[in-house]
Formats: sequence, structure tokens, C-alpha cells
Amino acid sequence: MDKKKDYSKYLKEKFPAKEGFVERMETLLGKKEAKEFFDISYTKTPSSIRCNTLKISVEDLLKRLKAYGWKVRQPFKEFPEVMIIDSKLMPGEIGNAKEHLLGYYYVQEISSMLPMLVLKPEAGDFVLDLCASPGSKTTQAAAMMENDGTIIANEISMGRIGILNSNLERCGVMNAIVTRKEGVALCERFLKKSQFKFDKILVDAPCSGEGTLRKSPKTFQMWNIHMIKKIASTQRRLAEAAVKLLKVGGTMIYSTCTLAPEEDEMIVDHLIRNFDVEIEQVKLPLKFRCGVCEWEGKELSGEVKKCLRLYPQDNNTDGFFVSKIIKKSEKGCGL
Repeated sequence: MDKKKDYSKYLKEKFPAKEGFVERMETLLGKKEAKEFFDISYTKTPSSIRCNTLKISVEDLLKRLKAYGWKVRQPFKEFPEVMIIDSKLMPGEIGNAKEHLLGYYYVQEISSMLPMLVLKPEAGDFVLDLCASPGSKTTQAAAMMENDGTIIANEISMGRIGILNSNLERCGVMNAIVTRKEGVALCERFLKKSQFKFDKILVDAPCSGEGTLRKSPKTFQMWNIHMIKKIASTQRRLAEAAVKLLKVGGTMIYSTCTLAPEEDEMIVDHLIRNFDVEIEQVKLPLKFRCGVCEWEGKELSGEVKKCLRLYPQDNNTDGFFVSKIIKKSEKGCGL
């Protein structure tokens, strides 16, 4: 316990939170809960993995891991593939285990699993993962689809495509097509060349990463309001382009690993005001806060209250934002 306190103290001194960031979190949570947020942000998240059911059953993986003496917990009855490793393992032990190298499990933080648990891709679906690397959510979708159907896994960075391809191969994914193109341009090309529409789309947008402080303390240093506003502009364009590519009646998940309303509810509010979409209430076995309906004097649509905010202090996870968007018609799509 002392070592944990010493480590946390060391991180606080090396990566202090900027005043503007503290003020924003206090506005969102109040001073008491903001302190809880920052306190846990200087600690490590529990080790969590997802069983890759394309290659092994949950039961067989549990037997293998327990044979190593690992203490494995399944926190959610509805999602037995989600596992937390409670044992204190050596650095790199989870990543170097034979079962990981064989693709029997994927090392993935629980918050990262949420978008696909909400999207619920099924066998036969046509799915677009617009910002796919490193492949955690793409491989999760393939497992849920049992390799039946088609996933377009898009990534703009050639270096990150290498990581994506490696993870898809390791996990035995056979229903994914990897593309390399800027997200908006990819959507526009699909519409122009084919008029093809997807059943389900994930826009897990690049973001300022406020929810990832526990694994990346350097985010404390990188944080600034100008970056948030710049990223929000990119996110808005990605979300707009993706909605246009979604079938009427289809489902789109817009998610980020940040807690900034400019990158979360304000993007969803923009979609509500410009397209014929509705936000669907989501239930998952975690403690969530509802979406923020007012920020810095701007009133947002009451629909954004249905979005989910995951704060690290509530479930001992990373921070995350998830919204489930249903397309009602082509209104606003230029068709």
C-alpha cells in the first residue's frame, strides 16, 4: 500500500494537473468528486482482458489462466468474455503469455470494450470501424459476428495499420477489410462511388484523452483547451460523414476516451440538430453518469442526457463517453 501511495505521489509531482483542467472537472463534478477523479487518475487501472471466442471458449481460457495460478474474475454475468486479472503479475507477463501470443485473449481496458457491447454487431452485418487501430474493437466485433459478415476497418496512419493487421491476424479475424484513408474522405468516396450504406458504424474518434490519464500521465502535460477545440472540429466532420453513410434504421456509436463536453455531447448535439437521428438509452452493468445538457452557457438538446459518461472513480476504470445514435431518415444527408 505504501508503494502505491509513493507512486501516486511521484506522479502528482511529476505530472501536475493544469489549473484550467481542474476548474473544468470541478464544473462537471463539483470540488469533492473532482478531487476523487484526480486522485484515482494517478493510480493504475486493474488488468483486464477479453476472451477471443473466435479461437477459444471462455471456459477453456479460464482453465488455462487458472493453471498459471492467476486469479481471474468475470465482473459481468452478461459478458463472460470480460475478465479482470486480480493477481499481481510480473511486468509484461500478461502480454507474453502463450495464450496472448496465440490470440486467445486481447489485453483491453473495460471502458474500451463498451462501444461494441452497445453497437452489438451480429453475423451478416456490414460494419464500419472508421478509426480502427490498434484493433481492439475490430477484433471484438469480429468475435461477436463469429467472422460472418463484413467489417471495414479504416486507419489513416500506415504505422498504425501495421499494428491493426498484426492484431487481426493474431486473433483469427477473417471478415475484415483494412482500408487506409482519412475518415471523411473514405465516407465521401463510398457515397460517391457506390451509394453503399452500412448497418452499423463505430466512430471511436481521436480525442484529447482525458479518460486515459491512468495509463498515460503525460496527458496531464499535453492537455490544453486549444487542442480540445481543434480536435472537436475534426470529430464533428467525422461524425457527420459517418451518419451520411449509415442506413436508415441503422445504428452508429459515437465514443471517445475523453470527458470534454466539446468532444462528446456537443458533437452529438450537432448531429441531432442537423440530421434526423435519435439517441437511444443504453443499459450496461456499470455505474454511468448521464450526458451534460449545458456547458459554458450553451444549452444542448435534452436528448444528450441519454449519452453515457464513465468516470474512473465510479468503476475503477478509465474514463469514457458513449452515445448510441439511430438514423431515422436521410434528412440532412443531401439525398
